[in-house]
This record gives sequence, structure tokens and C-alpha cells, in this order.
Amino acid sequence: MKKLLQDYKKGKVSLSTVLQKLRTLPYDDLEFAKLDTHREIRKGFPETIFCQGKTIPQLLQILQKLSKDQNILLTKANKKIYTPVKKLYPVAHYNEAAKTIVIQRYKPKRKKGTILILTAGTSDIPVAEEAVVTAELMGNKVEKIYDVGVAGVHRLFDIKEQIFHANVIIVIAGMEGALASIVGGLASKPVIAVPTSVGYGASFQGIAPLLTMLNCCAEGVAVVNIDNGFGAGYFASLINR
Repeated sequence: MKKLLQDYKKGKVSLSTVLQKLRTLPYDDLEFAKLDTHREIRKGFPETIFCQGKTIPQLLQILQKLSKDQNILLTKANKKIYTPVKKLYPVAHYNEAAKTIVIQRYKPKRKKGTILILTAGTSDIPVAEEAVVTAELMGNKVEKIYDVGVAGVHRLFDIKEQIFHANVIIVIAGMEGALASIVGGLASKPVIAVPTSVGYGASFQGIAPLLTMLNCCAEGVAVVNIDNGFGAGYFASLINR
């Protein structure tokens, strides 16, 4: 909005163009989707596109309606989706582990604090990478340390300095999800716990670690949904901001 008004003041865009843009606030109705074009002004980050369940034509139409000067994040994407997106936007980048597509038009101002992202195991990395992509796109400095779960708790103590100095910590764990409790007991800063669907049958596709994290006795631990790396990265960025 600020850029639009500045361009109008400089004579780069016409009054009719400004009025047309204003008509699409606060959302643009595509019938199958109502794009929240006001979100970046309201929240500081534009609407994220959740790809699962959407057709490729729907995704491409959504992308073409979004602002041409904002960063775009697509989550739960695959290579089948990435191929046509890359043709439309050559700057698009695909993170195969995170299943994300990023169309980055500018680099946001870097926030001062550090977000530390920990995983209990290697199998939790895809969820962690989604959190990394999200947090970095929102302008955060991110440190990531993988495979420091409670089965070898001495590994965690080797990184205690990073834990002490981080501004906010994301802990990602499957199986029983106990890592969040231990980190929460060590850290003086907020901890965001992310249960993953990693584990054998009795983990119930993430229900067991979710319940463990919800029952955490350490103070300052908040829990997001199963496999929700995006939600953790977004929330961590709000805290860091």
C-alpha cells in the first residue's frame, strides 16, 4: 500500500489503477478462493499458500493474483507443482526436504535475535526445514542443529551455549517427544514444541509426542500442531520481532 501511494505521488501509476487496487482490499474473490490481500499490511507477512488439496491451475491463478512485489511462500508442495511455478516465476526455489516453494522478490530487514531449531532425530528434519524456510523468509537469523534427541542426551549438553543464547527455540520431535521438556527446563527463552508423525505404531502418527509436549512440566513451552513446521517458524518470528 505504501509503495502504491508513493508511485501515485510520483506519477508512476494512475488514479484509476490505485482505485482498482483498493477495490481488492481486503480480499480478492476468485470464487474457489478468497485471497487475503490485506494480510501483509495487517500482520507483516503475506498470505501463505497451502498447496495440498489444490489443483495446479488453482495454484497458478492464486499466484498471478498476488502482489508482484511481495515474497511468496507455498507449503506442502511437490515437484509436480514446482515445475509449472518455476516456468511462471524463474526466481522460484524449491526445498525438497521442506516441501516448500519460495518466490523471493526482496530480502526483509534482518531481526536481531536468533531462532534456534533443534530436532530429536534425522527423520524430523523435513518438518524442521519447513520451519527454517519460514523463519528465514520472515527475516530471521536461524541456527539449526539436528539429531540431538534424548536417546543420547549428552549430545544436547554439548550445545548448551547455543540454547542459552538463542532468543527463541523450536524443538521438533517424534516418538515420545521428550526433547521439548528437557530443552524447556534448560532455556530461559520461549520454546515452541513441534510433534512429528515419526515413530512406530504406538506413537499414533504424532499423537503420543503431542500429548507429551502438552503435558510438559517445564515452563515456557508452547505446542503447535503435528508436523506444523510452518506454524512454528511463523510463531517464532513473531516472538523474535
